[in-house]
Amino acid sequence: MKKDIIAVYPGSFDPPTNGHIDIIGRAAKIFPKVIVAITHNYNKNHMFTLEERLSMMKESVSAMKNVKVSSFSGLLVDYLNEINSFCIVRGLRALSDFEYEFQMALMNRKLKKNVETIFLMPDQEYTFLSSSMVREIASLGGQFKNFVPKSVYKKIMSKRKLNV
Repeated sequence: MKKDIIAVYPGSFDPPTNGHIDIIGRAAKIFPKVIVAITHNYNKNHMFTLEERLSMMKESVSAMKNVKVSSFSGLLVDYLNEINSFCIVRGLRALSDFEYEFQMALMNRKLKKNVETIFLMPDQEYTFLSSSMVREIASLGGQFKNFVPKSVYKKIMSKRKLNV
């Protein structure tokens, strides 16, 4: 493997979950440098601002020395060009993720010919977990403490109290 490969794990991470952290940890064991690239998507109604998501993710991956957290807007392939990367990391939880992720991988390769997408499976403990499920459980007052890093849990709880 090339020693200078930068793997990019893109997403909205609204909020970061233990499943995301699991995938990041797996990627960090494989690649010399991993950038968690948080998207600034104007079309989504986020629970957390971009700055809050960046902060939560930075705190959640602070022990992983070869992981950096950044943000971008626009096309992922343009961001890859900006940072001189060609490698995208994506997590596959279940077969239902595959079709969407496969389409995205092929479209990214069509937009930038040398792009490679690497799919990683999370620990089976996280195969059901998604940010949208965490947001829904939290908004309905359910227990979600085991689904997110401790610092993220505190942030969600403080935001939930503000909205009550």
